[in-house]
Amino acid sequence: MTKKMDLRVWTEGTMIAALGVALSFIPVQTVNAGLDLSLGLVPLVLYSYRRGFVPGVTAGFMWGLLNILVGSAMKNFISVPQIIFEYPFAFAFGGFGGLFANRIQQALRIKSSKAYWYIGIGGFVAVLCRWFWHFWAGVFVWGMYAPEGQSPYLYSFIFNGGSVVINTVYVSVVLVILAKTAPKLFMPKA
Repeated sequence: MTKKMDLRVWTEGTMIAALGVALSFIPVQTVNAGLDLSLGLVPLVLYSYRRGFVPGVTAGFMWGLLNILVGSAMKNFISVPQIIFEYPFAFAFGGFGGLFANRIQQALRIKSSKAYWYIGIGGFVAVLCRWFWHFWAGVFVWGMYAPEGQSPYLYSFIFNGGSVVINTVYVSVVLVILAKTAPKLFMPKA
């Protein structure tokens, strides 16, 4: 990569992180407080498909840090480790969709329907990796709110599990639609 391309990649990543923060201000009503639809995951996962694993993880990490800096993370503050787990670490792991970047780009170049499978699998991996951190924060931090006699592991799994399902469906469906209508969004400019 040339210096100019490096700057373009990191500038794009910074804009994705800022977009993630901006999208977090859109109120999304769910039936259960444990169901968290993360609107910013679509641009982050798309960016990781477009630019790869390291830029995706870096943009996610910046998104988590920005949530702390603008104060939206602090409304749920209990401890410093909890904030670190649930924001920079968790959001960085949302960039793990970048592990599928080459496969998706190759499949889209040859117009193979495998691209849609890779997009769905990559979306699931990104969401699952992000919620892995939320699960452990749920066990060690939020587990104290579990009903008496309930395991903090089960409490966290139940509380966070719905978010994995709803976000995987959301991310996968939106990105497959984008791949069908605008596949060039998944390809970095040469």
